[in-house]
Amino acid sequence: MKIKTRLSLYFTLISSGSLLLVLIALYIAVYSFFTTDFYNRLTDRTNLASQLYLKADELAADSLLEIQQQYLEKLSGEVIRIYDQNNTSAFKMDHNIYWTKNIINQVRKEGYLEYEEGKRKVVGKYYHDNQGDFVILASAIDINSQRRMIILGQIASVLFIVFGVILFFAGRMFAQKALSPVDKIIAQIRNIRSSNLYMRVTQVKSKDEIAELINNFNSLLAHLQNAFELQQTFVANASHELRTPLTSIMGEVEVALEKDRDKAEYERILASIATDGARLQETITSLMELAQVDLNYTQAKLSPVRVDELIWELEEQWSARKGAGRLKIQLAALPDDEEVLTIPANKSMLYIALNNIIDNAFKYSEPHPVTMSFEATASRILISVSDEGPGISKENAEKIFNPFYRANKDKSISGSGIGLYITSKIIELFKGTIRVVSDAGKGSTFVVEFIRNNTPA
Repeated sequence: MKIKTRLSLYFTLISSGSLLLVLIALYIAVYSFFTTDFYNRLTDRTNLASQLYLKADELAADSLLEIQQQYLEKLSGEVIRIYDQNNTSAFKMDHNIYWTKNIINQVRKEGYLEYEEGKRKVVGKYYHDNQGDFVILASAIDINSQRRMIILGQIASVLFIVFGVILFFAGRMFAQKALSPVDKIIAQIRNIRSSNLYMRVTQVKSKDEIAELINNFNSLLAHLQNAFELQQTFVANASHELRTPLTSIMGEVEVALEKDRDKAEYERILASIATDGARLQETITSLMELAQVDLNYTQAKLSPVRVDELIWELEEQWSARKGAGRLKIQLAALPDDEEVLTIPANKSMLYIALNNIIDNAFKYSEPHPVTMSFEATASRILISVSDEGPGISKENAEKIFNPFYRANKDKSISGSGIGLYITSKIIELFKGTIRVVSDAGKGSTFVVEFIRNNTPA
């Protein structure tokens, strides 16, 4: 059963149930009103009988009936009897309805009595007069109320059925309108395949659960897209990047084995093999790093990471590798609140990303130092790494984050072209951005920025 139909049924059941309770309550209230009104009419007849008969000193029965018919509405099967203290009826009327001594004595005892006797309703009232103690009993059949309650029940049944049908279709209409964004989402999701994971579900204007669902689904697509790109990059480029240095090594070896050569030539060949071997080793290391990032990308567990502490760990590592002071750290005025210095991330992966940027800066900045700046505010965390290298042209700056792309075409600087690609994917995973600011001949600055979503208004 579709959600629309289920919601329509729920809406109909709840609304119809509420309507049914209201109709039942109304039915009971009307029935109680008719019953009370009928008893009041019978009470009026006992009061009339007491006023006209007892206070008028033995008014004739015919006169009582005449006055009663003149001033009061005729009730079906109406009977009025007045009993004296000897339980003797004052009127000899033409009907066979009498009350037992037990009923008469109960009226004397309680003063007033209402009860039903078959289809009849009876009211008894005790009246004390200077002529003695009397009991007046009035009885009639409530035909009009029964007929009205039957009509009311029929009307309520028809209304319940009609409104039930109306509520179902109204509920379905509102459910369809409320879930129309879901239909659009489903239509868009059907078009998403592994070949077009870059597509995203269009966001809705409302800030409700559907908007949250779309955000989470788009976030999932982003994770899948990055994971697929990492895998495709590894598969598509690994063989090529490994084959090139291996082919060069095999060629040099074959040349060396063709004939005897002098020492200088062997030294040149071995130096070439060593260079290709180093390049091969670096490529394998980068590919293994890419595979590790690919594995962790979909399984990374985020936890609060103190970025300032991570920067000092990097400074310690590069001081050991390059010497003290080669990586210069510049810290802006740090806030007292430690939470401002943290971001949700995976520490080992963030370490790889920043380390790749520093490594790339040292490659192009030698023998000059590299500067790493850090700034943290309530709204963002900013990390920048600057070198004093030859800089990057605008054309290359737009491509350096592509896999296996190298701005240095003459291969004078070692590298596999994977490091910055890995870095960009890791930064993107942690909701950050990375960009490069550079002018040819004036060095380059890589800027990593993390924006806080809970920035106060």
